[in-house]
Amino acid sequence: MVAYTGIQGQNILIVSSDPANPVEGQIWYNSTSNLLKGYANVVTNAWSAGGNMNTARSNLGGAGIQTAALAFGGYVYPGPGFANSESYNGTSWTATPTLNQARLGISGLGLQTAALGVGGYATGLGERANTESWNGSAWTSVNAMNRNRYMPGLVGTQTAGLVFGGNAPAPTNTALTESWNGTSWTNLPASLNNNKYSSATAGTQTAAIGAGGTATPPYGPTSASESWNGSTWTSTPSLNTAKAGVSGTGSQTAALAFGGNPGSVTGATELWNGSSWATNPNSMATARAALASSSNGTQNLALGFGGYTTGAVTTTEEWTGAALAVRTITTS
Repeated sequence: MVAYTGIQGQNILIVSSDPANPVEGQIWYNSTSNLLKGYANVVTNAWSAGGNMNTARSNLGGAGIQTAALAFGGYVYPGPGFANSESYNGTSWTATPTLNQARLGISGLGLQTAALGVGGYATGLGERANTESWNGSAWTSVNAMNRNRYMPGLVGTQTAGLVFGGNAPAPTNTALTESWNGTSWTNLPASLNNNKYSSATAGTQTAAIGAGGTATPPYGPTSASESWNGSTWTSTPSLNTAKAGVSGTGSQTAALAFGGNPGSVTGATELWNGSSWATNPNSMATARAALASSSNGTQNLALGFGGYTTGAVTTTEEWTGAALAVRTITTS
């Protein structure tokens, strides 16, 4: 048998209580519980209930991370769009100052204290190009996109964003891509290979992925997935199920897609590893479409909120994939 010191070059620490801030891979012996323990990734891959939003809505925008998220806009069919905004602290939602223009089908990016709300549909005005910036306490109207878009794909940060696709009236090409530099939007020469909106999106301004959504034309759910390298869009392996109104988060090489409507609402979850999508057996507890996500979340820590089932919902669910945790080590 090879001793631990021979493998790691160090002895196992003996402590009376578990370390307060262990590091990944650390091993110790707890002399109080007489257990050998370690700190390592534990794969959970499950949704759990979070606090409900204050306002039920679908077709809303989202930003932030699992424990610090932002929800804004949206609507309850068949009413007008909302301007309502709420923040999430990991437990509950609190109303925050409203958008300057009420919209449904608005998309979001960024953090709870530094976000953008882009595009959408304003009652009586149609699809919008409006952009609003959130600083943690107020929404400010900033330079608009070059194209009006409803439910466009949106990724990045408040100072470096990317918008693509979206539904808009003819003759606007809803495959168009624009970049945001913190001040203005610039049309890019590369377009999506598929016209679509309401996709699951993840990544950054220079490394993004968009999967599923509603294809145009004809209108209907699609499974098409595309990857962006900063200059061109490339078709990648598709989602396992075509879904309209699907949401997502993560990175270009480790993304999460959940919810949507392949014909009826679903809570199905798919994971992207950079080369293929895999259906996870654990679905959301509340099947729904046109929901929002913590846009800057990760494949392992994400938040899904709002959307519609038979009507708009307030339901929030938290996703935990692989997470670091203290584990007891058994030997035989």
